[in-house]
Amino acid sequence: MSGLIIFGLLTCLMLTGMPISISLGLTVLTYLFAFTNVPVESVAMKLFTGIEKFEIMAIPFFILAGNFLTHGGVAKRMINFATALVGHFRGGLALGGILACGLFAAVSGSSPATVVAIGSILLPAMELQGYPKKFGVGVIGTSGALGILIPPSIVMVIYAVSTNASIGKLFIAGIIPGIILVMLLMFVTWVVAKKNGYPTLPRASFRTMVKSFRESVWGLFLIVVVIGGIYSGMFTATEAAAMSAVYAFFVAVFVYKDMKLKDVPKTLLASANMSAMILYIITNAVLFSFLLTSEQIPQYLSSWITHMGLGKIGFLVMVNLLLLAAGNFMEPSSILLITAPLLFPMAMHLGIDEIHLGVLMTVNMEIGMITPPVGLNLYVASGISHLGLTETTKACAPWIIVMLVFLIFITYVPVISLWLPGLLF
Repeated sequence: MSGLIIFGLLTCLMLTGMPISISLGLTVLTYLFAFTNVPVESVAMKLFTGIEKFEIMAIPFFILAGNFLTHGGVAKRMINFATALVGHFRGGLALGGILACGLFAAVSGSSPATVVAIGSILLPAMELQGYPKKFGVGVIGTSGALGILIPPSIVMVIYAVSTNASIGKLFIAGIIPGIILVMLLMFVTWVVAKKNGYPTLPRASFRTMVKSFRESVWGLFLIVVVIGGIYSGMFTATEAAAMSAVYAFFVAVFVYKDMKLKDVPKTLLASANMSAMILYIITNAVLFSFLLTSEQIPQYLSSWITHMGLGKIGFLVMVNLLLLAAGNFMEPSSILLITAPLLFPMAMHLGIDEIHLGVLMTVNMEIGMITPPVGLNLYVASGISHLGLTETTKACAPWIIVMLVFLIFITYVPVISLWLPGLLF
């Protein structure tokens, strides 16, 4: 009964159009005052203790690093390097765009930033080459979602904070699924391009490849700083995030010189605004998780699932359906902060690995970024292409289907996610 009241309150508040963070906080306060005798002091204490985790500091640092690189010329250099590698295949510019999205995702950690940085440069170039606008929008809109799967991923950090999972293991676990998804998207794009006779680029000489690599290597080295630092034990994930912010500042201002020192305060302010928004959501979600735990909602759900006889397969089907549905109406951070504390205990009870669950939930969030009506990447792609939201959604549909197939493999072949962390850790 308590669970119905809690989620009923949350749903009603969200239906009014209230931001999810405020809806979570008001749900907690309303329920505590109206239905329990929990003292107000415990709420205040939980607000402070809930976000004093050291790992949370990784979020603003990764956001800052992504902003430095997005406003610099890193994206353009990565596009040049990617097209030098694969541009001579059918649909080469589109294939280069997917590869560039994968590379940029690995240094920015943000899905919308990847769409903006790569799409704003590549979409006009694809139109000049004779590609249909909808094809370009479909490719870049969906490939941008790689930003929350390929490490460093802010979504993975939020999952780790919610469940006390290892951020380092999650980052390593995202590498192979990320590579596989890049290859799948490229294969489907090549098939469509070949069927429709889309253009190719001249084969780049070895000298051109080396030159484009040398120009982009400063940006690409950020991957080594983050992943190499965590794996080698030089840094924790939070320290790696701080190092990535310092490194990104150095590259954008002093190496590539795409950003002037006078632009740095503006970038710092934009990063602070985004960090404050995410941390505010986390704070209220911590309160919500505290309420669920105090009312023993996860335990009741675990018992209910056990009595239903749902095994691992049935539970994972239920998780995917729940997250895909939520992804249509909410943004990834909010979904994870609400659902992870609920689903995590049930998954542990069924013997599902916490890292596998984290990758599975991240892929669901990735698909949610490109599904209407609230898919953020759809709005970003629509904005830079000047296509309507419906047209943008239709353009992305073939690649969304590919990602749904990919989700099935990630769900039921856990070795894809677990092999590399098991090998390295």
